[in-house]
Amino acid sequence: MVIAINLAILIGLIVIGLPVPLCFMSAAIYMGFVYNFSFGFLLPSGYYALNSLTLLSVPFFIMAGALMSSSGIAERLTTFAQAFLGRLRGGMGAATIVACAIFGAISGTCSSAVACIGGIMIPRLEKLGYPRQYSVAMVGCASVLGQLIPPSVPMILYAWVTQQSVAACFLATVIPGILTTIFMCVLNYFEVRKIPSVQVEPQVPFRQKVAQIGHATKHGIWSLLMPVIILGGIYGGITTPTESAALAVAYAILVGFFIHRELSTKTLWSALVSSSTTTGVCVLMLFFVSILAKVYTMQQIPQQLAKFLMTISDNKIVLLLMVNLFLIIIGMMMDDFSGTMLAAPLLLPLMVHIGVHPVHFAAIMGTNLGLGNVTPPCAPILYLAGRIGGASFDQYFGYALKFMLFAQVPVVLLTTYFPDLSLFLPRLLMGIK
Repeated sequence: MVIAINLAILIGLIVIGLPVPLCFMSAAIYMGFVYNFSFGFLLPSGYYALNSLTLLSVPFFIMAGALMSSSGIAERLTTFAQAFLGRLRGGMGAATIVACAIFGAISGTCSSAVACIGGIMIPRLEKLGYPRQYSVAMVGCASVLGQLIPPSVPMILYAWVTQQSVAACFLATVIPGILTTIFMCVLNYFEVRKIPSVQVEPQVPFRQKVAQIGHATKHGIWSLLMPVIILGGIYGGITTPTESAALAVAYAILVGFFIHRELSTKTLWSALVSSSTTTGVCVLMLFFVSILAKVYTMQQIPQQLAKFLMTISDNKIVLLLMVNLFLIIIGMMMDDFSGTMLAAPLLLPLMVHIGVHPVHFAAIMGTNLGLGNVTPPCAPILYLAGRIGGASFDQYFGYALKFMLFAQVPVVLLTTYFPDLSLFLPRLLMGIK
């Protein structure tokens, strides 16, 4: 009963529009009073939890995402994808989806992917005859790749909460992310065939095509090197995720100032301010979530929740389905950061109890929360795409629903019920059991 009231307070305050950190603060205060905890004990535990080198990577990745647009890196990534796919039927749509995937390999968040790629690609798509509402829906749904293709900020937070390897959690979402990209590109191909206004760039001789790809590669080589440096450093054992995140920021600044020459001190300052604001909100939220998680652990609330769900059914397939629905609802109400921080400590004991590997659960969370982020009624990422693209919700929801049902839902189910999809790479490269 206590946990039900606690979740009702948390979700209710989020729904009425209270800032997310204050929602977690209210839930933490409620739990503290109910269980008669001294806040002189709880507050230091929150500060202690934040004293983590792993968490230092979060503001760096947020800032790297903010710098990508102003330094010209994001535009060159989209141009590179367009050179390969632009002359195919629906190729520009596929290029947009692939650009979101590449962007996810740098920024690690949904919101930065939809803001950056959406701002660049939606006008380009409209010029080629793509209906604006279709482009908005596609970019909004494809932006979830930002939290599936590593590095992923939600996976960093999940690893921090559950004491798992950050690199292993990154690898867990790679195959689900690739599958989502492929399913969305295939769906886009069939959808575009129904839209007669979509123009296809005329085919050119093979030699000219190779020349165009070569030009796009040369023009965007410094942008393409960014994910290589980040991921190569992490999996090559050269850098930690935190060091790679700091390197990404330094690289974006150097490329923006001295190679692309599109970054100015004014835009750098603007990126610093916006990323600092986002980081401040994130840290405040993490502080209160840490307190909440401490109370949950001391009162064995996750174990109580596990026992309650086991009374409904002890069938693993049914339990996983219930967890999926719960995660999608959480994703509807919250952004990917706060959803991860709430669900990870609450549900992991149940997952371990029914035999789900913690790294597998990282992929389950990533795919479900991504789907929840674009699922009404709240759909925070989908609404953000609508604001960026200048389309009303009723105009683009029908298209978005197709991307959810035929691209994202199948990946959620495959990830949930076929563990090897998410555990193959961590076992191969990290040696996890």
